[in-house]
This record gives sequence, C-alpha cells and structure tokens, in this order.
Amino acid sequence: MITRPKWLLHIEGAAIFLVCMIIYGIEGYRWWLFAALFLVPDVSMLGYLADVKLGAALYNFAHTETVPPALALAGLLWRPGLLAVALVWLAHIGLDRMLGFGLKYPTRFNDTHLARV
Repeated sequence: MITRPKWLLHIEGAAIFLVCMIIYGIEGYRWWLFAALFLVPDVSMLGYLADVKLGAALYNFAHTETVPPALALAGLLWRPGLLAVALVWLAHIGLDRMLGFGLKYPTRFNDTHLARV
C-alpha cells in the first residue's frame, strides 16, 4: 500500500474528511449548515461551460487544500464562523479525493492528477 501513491491519496482524503467532520461536530456547528455548504465548491465546474482551461482553473482553485486552511486560520483569529465554512470546504475536498476526484488538467474534465475519471 505504501508504494501505491494513488491509494495513499485516497486514504489521505478519507482522513481529511473524517477529521473535518469530527472537529465540526466537536465545535457544535449546525449540521444543516454543513449540508447547505457541502456542494458549493462544485459550482466551480460551471467554468467548463465557457472553456476547459477556465473550468480547470476554477475547479482547481475550489478544490485545492491551500485556501481552506487559510480561511480556518482567519476563523480562529478573527471570525469563528469562518472556521465552520473552512471545515465544510476541506471536508468536501477530502471526500472528493477519497472517491478519486482529483485536480484537473486543462485538457479535458476527466484528466485529473489521480487518474482519468
């Protein structure tokens, strides 16, 4: 298993998803908010209606694991509600990785960093 990076990425995604769900629950945030926000990052796929390069750029921005931690930090320092949003966003990304949906190449929607979907 350790020599199969693709499976490690799936396991990492599962771990991120579970940790975000646990922290979200411990913090006592509302689960209706989790459900309402969970699919919001997928709105970025609408960029594919205009152009595959724009679609990939928007999708990758919404599905990279760099922005939600910055938002979480802002939530910890200034606005606690932002932490809830960051956890939902990161949980979404984790579930996507667990299921095998990766970042997109600007060639076509099915070309991802994990494999062809």
